[in-house]
Amino acid sequence: MRIAMLTWEYPPRSVGGIAPHAQQLSRALARMGHDVHVITHLEGNALRWEDDNGVSVHRVPMANPAPPDFLHWVMQMNMNLIEAVMELVRRSWIPDIIHAHDWLVAYAAKALKHSLVVPMISTIHATEAGRHSGLHNDLQRYIGDVEWWLAFEAWRVICCSTYMLDEVLRVFQLPLDKVDVIPNGVNAEEFRSVGDARDIREFRRMYAADDEKMVFFVGRLVHEKGVHVLINAMPKVLAHYSKAKLVIAGRGPAADYLKSLAAQLGIWDRVYFTGYIDDDTRNKLYRAADIAVVPSLYEPFGITALEAMAAQCPVAVSDIGGLNSIVEIGVNGYKFYTGNANSLADTILHVFFCPEDAMRVSKRAYAEVTSKYTWDRVARLTDTVYRRVRKEFENSDWALSNSELIEHESSHHGRWERHPVEAPYMRSSQADGAGYGQAYHGAPAESPREPWHS
Repeated sequence: MRIAMLTWEYPPRSVGGIAPHAQQLSRALARMGHDVHVITHLEGNALRWEDDNGVSVHRVPMANPAPPDFLHWVMQMNMNLIEAVMELVRRSWIPDIIHAHDWLVAYAAKALKHSLVVPMISTIHATEAGRHSGLHNDLQRYIGDVEWWLAFEAWRVICCSTYMLDEVLRVFQLPLDKVDVIPNGVNAEEFRSVGDARDIREFRRMYAADDEKMVFFVGRLVHEKGVHVLINAMPKVLAHYSKAKLVIAGRGPAADYLKSLAAQLGIWDRVYFTGYIDDDTRNKLYRAADIAVVPSLYEPFGITALEAMAAQCPVAVSDIGGLNSIVEIGVNGYKFYTGNANSLADTILHVFFCPEDAMRVSKRAYAEVTSKYTWDRVARLTDTVYRRVRKEFENSDWALSNSELIEHESSHHGRWERHPVEAPYMRSSQADGAGYGQAYHGAPAESPREPWHS
């Protein structure tokens, strides 16, 4: 099957969780034999085109006037994505499925769906309402509207957890039978291949002394990730276990505030802000850490929890969102009350003072993640959705326009019959008889029945 994967981020461009998801899913689908083309934004010195383990990656430059704001930038990016896909179509590559990741590619996904008459699937990784606990200004309301629009236009919607299922049903008023829950995955081999125990020990000394415990966070430095909760937990941790170091990896608009908070609490020398790190460094830090913390205030899934489990690093998570469906307290990880620095500090101290229990939990977590959360399994579940959509599409009235058919109302009992004719743009206006309507892209307004699909 030919898959057009639309995403605004793809490694080496990595803003959040969409980039690793899109990459690993695309690679796994390619291993299954699918012809996957990723169309994404070009950033920095990345290659315009590359074969990424069987995936054709097309990175599109922003050859546009400088946009005045982010929304104009998004619109320009979408126009460029459309141009890239149409270039593939010109070379006789027409997708069987368009797979759009989040609202940032909604414009391109919708335009390509209708212009090519190809079913579109969307993965909703998060919602604007969820990120901000509501929609509080015009920009947020607009983004929320675009998210709804993408979900409406999609043949099916994929989300990553039962928590997100409840959210998209509530926020977008979607019918339950339009949504599929497919979890994220993780590639455990990436964490085994970063080095042996001696290599990791040498690497660890760049961040903490041998007799220090290391607490690790990786992610975007934004409010909803709850990094401020983790920093606020450290004074209590240090009061009971003085030889501890907090390593914070990532970048984002909250970076300056978080550094200021650490200084105000008098723990600046116990907190290491690394900035952006590459995947290899991230994987080594998971292996080197005594505990990884996911203190999110809003988390649709929590792929960083899976990464910690794959690295056999004990993980502590907020009891919120998709994290609740991944971690069982005392079984494959630990939980603390969301937004509660005192609860988080107690959890960290438990891991420090009970290393045998932490080792038991991390081994159980590794066994679970390598069986339940593999990208090959995620790809198989996604392939099932693709095949269902293609079957429904091929049996739908909407598919008829792909063969340049138009509707004609028959005189037999008022039924509709379909007659193959030349496409409207291939014939003169005189060729249209009085009984013929427009090319079929959904039932005409005067149709006696509802169209099969929007």
